[in-house]
Amino acid sequence: MSEASARHKPNDQPALLDTELDHLPPELRWREWMGRVEAVIFAASEPVTRSVLARVVGRNCNLELIIDDIRAELAGRPYELVAVAGGWQHRTKKAFGDVIRSAFGSAGQEAKELSQAEALVLMCIAYFQPITRGELSSFFGKEVSRDLIGVLRGQELIASGPRSPQPGAPYTYVTTKTFLSQFGLDTLRQLPDFEALEDAGLLSKEKLLAGGIPAGLANREG
Repeated sequence: MSEASARHKPNDQPALLDTELDHLPPELRWREWMGRVEAVIFAASEPVTRSVLARVVGRNCNLELIIDDIRAELAGRPYELVAVAGGWQHRTKKAFGDVIRSAFGSAGQEAKELSQAEALVLMCIAYFQPITRGELSSFFGKEVSRDLIGVLRGQELIASGPRSPQPGAPYTYVTTKTFLSQFGLDTLRQLPDFEALEDAGLLSKEKLLAGGIPAGLANREG
């Protein structure tokens, strides 16, 4: 075996990354951690979680402060660092949306725009998950089709949840991390307050819990 082959055997383990960087003065250590965190987030195709970022920084590194410093440096840039789907991700600022659409057209839009019916069903799933298709149909006063559910599943906005205790044990539906990411949410707790939707006339908690039609939805869908 040649010397080069001996240096690059398939079973060789990569050298351990120095995360503590004790040999650096505090300011340079902090800058290195910032660079590592931003590089990992930049290279990822989906939001990066705290546990992943913790692999490249020291044990005493405050990731929140690192993120804050990165955000401050990006203040004048056309993209920003946002908290979505339980992690962090680089995203273009909304102010540049028209610019990007002009440059790439519809090809630059990854997700198909939802119809009104699809968006309303998705909203109900988000607020009342886990929920069955039958329960959704009773809320709307007409059947929510398998095709509509299929569209939401196809875009990975919803997934199957636990079986319902109802007769026949039908599947329930829940939202996904893709849902959080697409709508810029870190957790479901960031959904608009239900009271705000009631004030806007979009939903009625009383009617929903009674199995009736959500306020304002029948007219919108009719």
